[in-house]
Amino acid sequence: MWARIRPWVIGDSFKRSLHCSWSILTIKFHRPADAGRRKQAAILLETAMKLRRHHSTRPTAGISTFPRLPSTLRHSLAVVAGSALLAVTPLALAWQDELAQIQQRWETTTTSTPSSQREAALSGLVTEVEQLIQANPNVSDLLVWDGIIQASLAREKGGLGALDNAKAARRALERAIGLDSTGMDGSAYVTLGALYDRAPGWPVAFGDDDKAAEMFQRALSIRPDGIDVNYYYAAYLADEGRDAEAREYAQKAMQGTPRSGREASDRALQQQAQALINDL
Repeated sequence: MWARIRPWVIGDSFKRSLHCSWSILTIKFHRPADAGRRKQAAILLETAMKLRRHHSTRPTAGISTFPRLPSTLRHSLAVVAGSALLAVTPLALAWQDELAQIQQRWETTTTSTPSSQREAALSGLVTEVEQLIQANPNVSDLLVWDGIIQASLAREKGGLGALDNAKAARRALERAIGLDSTGMDGSAYVTLGALYDRAPGWPVAFGDDDKAAEMFQRALSIRPDGIDVNYYYAAYLADEGRDAEAREYAQKAMQGTPRSGREASDRALQQQAQALINDL
């Protein structure tokens, strides 16, 4: 009697090779190659998937008549497929290191760079983050940071010269929220709230007190103890003449814990919260 043998599927060593290739993909970033290399990768992957689908439907009894590929050939196919993928795939998470560096430089620029140098530094950061967005157009965190940096640049410029950056910030933040409703743990809503609060109203720009309050409330629902949202909401309430509420939220900002990587900017906001309390 013939022994029952599992029908041939992509071998374990081949699967391990592919798994290794995909592991490499998650930690290295390569720019997309030309159309020819993209086509090569697509053909290799399509062939592998067809082989797998074909043999997964074969009977479970009897000996498979499909020849098993030699291990060296399976390994070579895995390496070629992995190499082609490395060349053509802009990988998820590959942007994180670059964004972390941009964030650190924004932190330094907004808290310790001389005011005469801030505008140029922020303009450079806008260029860098937008290059990342071009390569990774559907990453919410990149769009949130584009909005944050654009808003910082608008504040630095001031006056009518800031309107283009304020509008660009709003567009980026709204796109980010469309991709991730939490808006990077509420940060998108905080920045939108500050923009609606500080920008001139129609017909000059899009300033809107009601929209500002709505954005701050959304941010508070996501991160109620955040230093940034509590301070900016307190500043909004003070402008509205609601001093008791402004004091309450400013005190919450004072009691908050600075975020990792945002320690300097969060402490600066706490100093502003204390100054606001002193003025009320």
